[in-house]
Amino acid sequence: MCRWAAYIGAPVFIEDVVTRPDHSLIQQSMQATECKTQTNGDGVGLAWYGDRPEPGLYRDLLPAWSDPNLRSLTAQVKSPLFLAHVRASTGTATSRNNCHPFAVGKWSFMHNGQIGGFETFRRHADMLIPDALYGDRKGATDSEVLFLLGLTEGMDDTPKEAMEIAVGILQRMSRDRGVTPHMRLAAAFSDGETLYAIRYASDRRAPTVYHRKSDSRSGRAVVSEPLVQAEEGWDEVPPGSFCTFTQDGVTIEDFRPLL
Repeated sequence: MCRWAAYIGAPVFIEDVVTRPDHSLIQQSMQATECKTQTNGDGVGLAWYGDRPEPGLYRDLLPAWSDPNLRSLTAQVKSPLFLAHVRASTGTATSRNNCHPFAVGKWSFMHNGQIGGFETFRRHADMLIPDALYGDRKGATDSEVLFLLGLTEGMDDTPKEAMEIAVGILQRMSRDRGVTPHMRLAAAFSDGETLYAIRYASDRRAPTVYHRKSDSRSGRAVVSEPLVQAEEGWDEVPPGSFCTFTQDGVTIEDFRPLL
């Protein structure tokens, strides 16, 4: 399992989420409290938006706690919308191409969870990615396949419906060829204007997702775990939810994969 954090709002230094809070993403890479893998040291990544439609992307194999480039970058870059991820591999290789977030065009995507038995049907899942997008399949993770299937199914126009189709496809494949749990999913993704998040599981153990509005920073953080553990005001996203975060607020809808 992995840990991630995202932000949308007035521009802030990325370090305000990734390194400075007492339970920052770097701290969670060493000592997470709400997932079965306490240490998340199999790589780190950032995707951030600025003046161009496509996100900037930084990914590396170093654990977040020992990556000096990460600390320097987050201390210097300000952004109104960014995604950050620390990885704990669930079976695929520790490589830069397997680090989150993934990016295609204006879209960025990151994931915490698992698709049960994915290695047994990975080839079949890859075959569902059309030629136009297959060149963007750089790594070997189930997360990247989920992202590319979401794009295939119309993420540009209807993000929620596209992900309901994509998640449904992979959950069915796991049910037919894989093992339980068939789907555990906490994902965040963005087109550079809106931040989306999903919390879902095929059983009753959906990975955690929280969000909190900061009036002092005029923005909202969306995270796997609260960045300040003793701080009030963190709202837990209910399981089976699709969240849409904008500069103006949040909308939470039911998320129902097409099975």
